[in-house]
Amino acid sequence: MDKRRKVDWYLIAILVLSAFLFGWGIWDAGSANGYYTAAITSMTKSWHNFIYGAFDPAGFITVDKPPVALWFMAISAKIFGVHGWSVVLPSVLAGIGSTFLMYKILTPKFGAWTGRIAALVFTITPTVVANERTNNMDAILVFFLLLAVYVLTRAVYKKNIWLVMVSFGLIGVSFNIKMLQAFMILPGMLVFYWLATKVNWKKRLAWLTAGMASLAVFTLALPMAVDAVPASQRPYIGSSQTNSLMELAFGYNGAERLLGQSTGTGGAFPGMGNKNKSSKTSKSGQNGQPTPPTQNGKNATANKGQMPAGGPGQANGRAGGPGQMGEGQMGGRPGGMMNGKKGKGGMGGAGGAFAIGNAGPFRLFQDDLGSQIGWFLPLSIIGMFAGYFVFRKRGNKWYQVSDEQSEVLLWAGWLVPIYGFFSVAGFFHPYYTIMLAPAIAALTAIGVVAVKRLLGQKDSMGSVVGKALISLGLVSTTALQAYYAWDYYPALGIALVVIAVLLSAWWWLPNQKFTKLRSILSALVVAVLAGWWALTPTLAHNSAQIPFAGPSLLQSGKGNGGGMMSSKVDTDLLNYLEKHQGNAKYMAAATNTNPADSYIIKSGRSIMALGGFNGTDPTMTLAQFKHLVKTGQVRYFIAGGMGMGKSSTGQIGKISTWVQKYGKQVNYNGKKSTTTSTTSQQGGPGQQSTTLYDLSGTVK
Repeated sequence: MDKRRKVDWYLIAILVLSAFLFGWGIWDAGSANGYYTAAITSMTKSWHNFIYGAFDPAGFITVDKPPVALWFMAISAKIFGVHGWSVVLPSVLAGIGSTFLMYKILTPKFGAWTGRIAALVFTITPTVVANERTNNMDAILVFFLLLAVYVLTRAVYKKNIWLVMVSFGLIGVSFNIKMLQAFMILPGMLVFYWLATKVNWKKRLAWLTAGMASLAVFTLALPMAVDAVPASQRPYIGSSQTNSLMELAFGYNGAERLLGQSTGTGGAFPGMGNKNKSSKTSKSGQNGQPTPPTQNGKNATANKGQMPAGGPGQANGRAGGPGQMGEGQMGGRPGGMMNGKKGKGGMGGAGGAFAIGNAGPFRLFQDDLGSQIGWFLPLSIIGMFAGYFVFRKRGNKWYQVSDEQSEVLLWAGWLVPIYGFFSVAGFFHPYYTIMLAPAIAALTAIGVVAVKRLLGQKDSMGSVVGKALISLGLVSTTALQAYYAWDYYPALGIALVVIAVLLSAWWWLPNQKFTKLRSILSALVVAVLAGWWALTPTLAHNSAQIPFAGPSLLQSGKGNGGGMMSSKVDTDLLNYLEKHQGNAKYMAAATNTNPADSYIIKSGRSIMALGGFNGTDPTMTLAQFKHLVKTGQVRYFIAGGMGMGKSSTGQIGKISTWVQKYGKQVNYNGKKSTTTSTTSQQGGPGQQSTTLYDLSGTVK
């Protein structure tokens, strides 16, 4: 039998492991990310909603990302029905596909074991498991990026211009999954293409030009087509300030990710860009409370756009006002995150939506981000330098690189720019760090093979360097992992560090027996804690809006941890609205997408989320809203949710104020207002005030 056709049972085992970690328990996914599940529900209703990624069935507003990833999820939901598991299934399959692509990319130049190790390290990276179990865009984005890299390696070694165009075209497709985030790997791809392509420079430049043209076409086709459609004939582009998909790409999903969010909120969310000295304390403020909102390192209360007390969508405002929370609760949808072991929570709490540590070169080693992505980071850095050194070709000049070195540069070009971005960026969620996982896995695997080659060298210097790298990798990696695990398993962390030190000493002994045993033990020592962290979302059946991994997941019951402040459906309210909607186009209106998403998923009917996700998108004026009320398109208004920002001066704030002043509170369940339980993601319950207003007769 041809060896190339021989089944790689090690790979099969890794793929089975990935399927288990990514897919087990997704039947308890609930609504997963309810914001996107509501859009998926709406997209199954019509082609119009499907094409644009509309949040609501009436197609009033889109979600805050392009629709490509949601297309796969909507297709799954259309086939199997809208369930938690059906909207998560495409992410699970993308994760398994990514694992396979890691193997396929690394194997041709470095051997099967390199591909296997890369696939395994990727699979047991905690944030990878957490991401592949939810309906966020990141799992599908990483799959398409890896597919682009795989096609590029084939294009280079087969000298095929069409594959070059396909590769860069796939980056354009990836742009329409999560916008500029996709371009972060372009430096590595360009360096690899130029160094590895074995054609003359004129043809190389011509092919690259064709590839860039393909990139431009696939990047811009959808945004330009959408922006060219008259605003009256399509949904408003959610989270944009000018109703433009291009502006969304370079604003909310572009520059603001680096510099910190400024549009719509009047300041950054709590926990973002805090400047506490310790990453441990950065997870929570004093006495376990969330750190104050900051914008570029300044307290948000100093900003002109600060949240006025009592205003719509604010904390400590009067209960029951539009977009408000009850007394003492955080105003702002991005709150109520997963609690850590010691009960730390809130926006900047352990596992929180904005628990991103302190900006600086070592941010990714800090507990907030490192506990999700940093487990193999030391090994990848060692592997990057070791791989480039070991796989050099004898006789080459310093500027000449071997095929293996060019692939090391490919992965280094993936790792370094993204590492730099996360070190300084002001507005992102911890789970975005899945972007680093492929490069970390690849460079770790390359490093292992490079060290093995060093140990096999006859000259003593190569063997000494190899042993030194083993010692450095073992001790640094286990020490860092022990730090991440300290709050949960201090004794185990210490034990692993001690074992790592002993193994390091064993590698230096002159006796070369038991090399395989030493290798296996070394691999287990650096993988056991990371593997356990990666297993926790699977054991908890967790498919969360803000995915994360860690033992604190096991302290809660199985199932979805909810959204950032996920609302539960008030059945009395839903029954009343369904009964009294009449001929109105919208079952109700609300300040933002919370609690609209829950009611859309439950009923399949449309609720107008006036201000989009944050409650601050300038979708319409008060006069335009009054027209909707006058013409009977909107009759009811759900006041509640976690809208955040300077809504007191914005158009949505004016609408909220008008509703409070002129709307009639509805006694839909025997009370004038009701307080419903809102559970933060793996956190404790909060109280969210919800009031229903009848607007009929308010406009003559």
